Amino acid sequence: QVQLVESGGGSVQAGGSLRLSCAASGYDYSAYFMAWFRQAPGKGREGVARISTGGASTYYTDSVKGRFTISRDNARNTLYLQMNSLKPEDTAMYYCARLRTISTPLKPESVTYWGQGTQVTVSS
Repeated sequence: QVQLVESGGGSVQAGGSLRLSCAASGYDYSAYFMAWFRQAPGKGREGVARISTGGASTYYTDSVKGRFTISRDNARNTLYLQMNSLKPEDTAMYYCARLRTISTPLKPESVTYWGQGTQVTVSS
């Protein structure tokens, strides 16, 4: 069955960096667009970044442009999110997602499968 397992979350100070990873299994990983979402306490799930099947095309929500980079390794069935210059408002649970449709902005309704999430906490 499809599995998405995130790792790499943690606690950092503002201005710091983290790299999230998502290990995919149970399907042809290279055939699907992938994405990262996040959800802060008391808020809805927000689309953060999206990447095409081969990695050539990416999309970012405005609040992370220039700070976050999404990438993928199709040989290792792994999705990444490099997060630099982190801010306290980036604090959230981060989820890896397999997309079934492409929308701009990135919407939770476009997701078929979710990972279990990894917590990112940024202190000021």
